[in-house]
Amino acid sequence: MPTNTLVDVPGFKVGHATNLEAATGCTVIICPPNTVGGVDVRGGAPGTRETDLLQPHNQVEEVSAVVLSGGSAFGLASADGVMQYLEEHEMGYRTGIGYLVPIVPAAILFDLNIGDATVRPDAAMAYQACVNASADTVKQGNLGAGTGASVGKLRGIPNATKGGIGSASIEILDGLWLGAIVAVNAIGDVLDEQGKIIAGVRDDEGHFIGTLNTLKGFFSQASLDSRENTVIGAIATNAKLSKAHVNKVAQMAHDGLARAISPAHTMHDGDSIFALASGEIPADTNLIGAYAAEMMAAAIRNAIYHATTLHNVKAWNE
Repeated sequence: MPTNTLVDVPGFKVGHATNLEAATGCTVIICPPNTVGGVDVRGGAPGTRETDLLQPHNQVEEVSAVVLSGGSAFGLASADGVMQYLEEHEMGYRTGIGYLVPIVPAAILFDLNIGDATVRPDAAMAYQACVNASADTVKQGNLGAGTGASVGKLRGIPNATKGGIGSASIEILDGLWLGAIVAVNAIGDVLDEQGKIIAGVRDDEGHFIGTLNTLKGFFSQASLDSRENTVIGAIATNAKLSKAHVNKVAQMAHDGLARAISPAHTMHDGDSIFALASGEIPADTNLIGAYAAEMMAAAIRNAIYHATTLHNVKAWNE
């Protein structure tokens, strides 16, 4: 039965590792063999690994896994644990001498402002996320890379809303699947399908007041001290796409981010979306990209709906 999560796409697995006390964690998407990868980085404060390799003009096309991690720049070390796991399981890009090298792009978000900032995702945690990886479903909310995520921090953590990890999927045509997964840690508000705020900056009584309205109180970039934000995620499909077209899908998926989050892609966000295509079914890039945007928006909203209060950061419905 479909789960409305990324693992509805045949061959993909997702695993989380979570530390609720420290409010951090990481999420791993393990790809089937010969998956083609791309990426689009739109935010002004990204933290990434192996994204240059995914550009269409560069040689290697195959992606073994993608890591989404908390821990700010420290969290990039988590990819080493995924490489270890994949090497042990003989998964990776085969070099000219026959040796397998796992290709593991990664992106991080800043979650050091709640929980314990001295505890960050590392290689051991990401290795465990690989062990936990499953094709059954994707658990959502305060898990993995979304554990310490929060939304709308312009008035500080006490006036923010709990973010999290979310996923969504759709069978576009018979057997043609597309799924999204995203960790939501945005400076902007998360909006539902009608444009109503469901997560964002709050007043002292707990009511949403709108990030755009709040931004009016800052007269210069120097006065805006809220740099700890980012939305990181991935699109997966079993469509057959070239490397250039997979990158186009990642680009189009950002449309969904901008529909569900306002404002998006600011200088204080590190918004980054990967795209992964396993190559089973020939499909039109425009079709895949259009649904990538739809599923990215749905996954962002699901992250908020599944999140619960953690370390006094209130959930959306509190």
